[in-house]
Amino acid sequence: MTKGSGLLRNKYSIVGIGETEFSRNSGRTTRAMGSEAIKKAIDDSGLDYANTSWGITCYAAGGDAAGSESIASDVGIRLDWQADTMGGGSSTETLIAVALGVLESGAVDAMILYRSMNGRTGLRMGGNPPTGVRELAPWVAMQGGNVNAMQMYGIASPLNMFSLAAVRHMHEYGTTSEQLAHVKVAHSYHASNNPKAYYKQRLTVDDVMNSRYIARPFHLLDCCVETDNAVAVVITDTERAKSLRHKPVAIKGNAGRSHRWAPDYHWNHGPVPRSGGIYAGPIVFANAGIGPDDIDATGSYDAFTFTAMLQLEGFGFCKFGEGGDYISDGTIFLGGRRPNNTSGGHLCETYTHGMNMVTENVRQLRGEVDDYCPNWQNGEHTYDYSEGKCRALKNPVHTMNMGWAQPATASAMILTNDI
Repeated sequence: MTKGSGLLRNKYSIVGIGETEFSRNSGRTTRAMGSEAIKKAIDDSGLDYANTSWGITCYAAGGDAAGSESIASDVGIRLDWQADTMGGGSSTETLIAVALGVLESGAVDAMILYRSMNGRTGLRMGGNPPTGVRELAPWVAMQGGNVNAMQMYGIASPLNMFSLAAVRHMHEYGTTSEQLAHVKVAHSYHASNNPKAYYKQRLTVDDVMNSRYIARPFHLLDCCVETDNAVAVVITDTERAKSLRHKPVAIKGNAGRSHRWAPDYHWNHGPVPRSGGIYAGPIVFANAGIGPDDIDATGSYDAFTFTAMLQLEGFGFCKFGEGGDYISDGTIFLGGRRPNNTSGGHLCETYTHGMNMVTENVRQLRGEVDDYCPNWQNGEHTYDYSEGKCRALKNPVHTMNMGWAQPATASAMILTNDI
């Protein structure tokens, strides 16, 4: 039975966004970076520090970030609601859903969601912590009783897990590595027009295919960048938002952490090349009251090229088995029918567990995309998507963000400026 009442449709809006520099050697603590991103988001919102009742939540995969209770004090706000959680790729949209519930309860006036991580110089997924002592990868530790069974077969990171689904997808549908490479190419094109992206060089399919294998069928350039950074958003009710600094970007629909059967060992319950989007999709679209054809741009969680394609299939932007064609026929490029990850995403801009794709879509819907257009600060864009120029969409109305924790789990959010 499809869930989704639409009761909260457009009732709450993202009113503030903030971020630190995207680097590979921050030289800072996650507490310091988190404080900076939150302060920028509050300042961006225009909400009053002292006369607003605040709530906050964050997530830390493997306990790699400072808690929000200390960061809030550093920022200069007192909290009326606070809860942190473990999480990863599906956490952004899921915790926004939690934030909506807190706001709806009347506990606070505004909610802050942030992620702060030294993903390059601190604890790295599938690698060693700063101490140099080998630990079980935090991501695998979330898999509960299957840790030993997975590690003994070499599944020590998300890449290993997704390689199984990718190979099966190739076997069933004829998907090719060359098709997957188009995701990286598209995102590199978008990043080339993003002054804050870490990797700005435009790549070709041959560049991806000629990079070394990490875990077949994934090459090095099929994998995301690892960075140190923090990103934050502020959410409040839409009526209050209308009197604040920016045009409100309303949350039209949301779905959080929908699971396939046995998500901890999902390949025992086929088909293997399916994401949790097959369950999260009907929920988010029912809540939003629209369908995939109404979405102008997507933000898919692109830790790897394959995950972007898997989500686009799972949420119904193309049929199962047609993802390879969808990502390689120009659809996901700027200027295409439905651009994906217009900032460069995790593959090229920065890696922050889905947060940077949310802030990008907010900028697109506000008409405030920070690209190389001479007058972008005034909302003037050329829509020339050649290298080193524009990345703004022309009159977008609906965007969608998609996340995952592993192939069997998914979350999603639809944003709009049509309120």
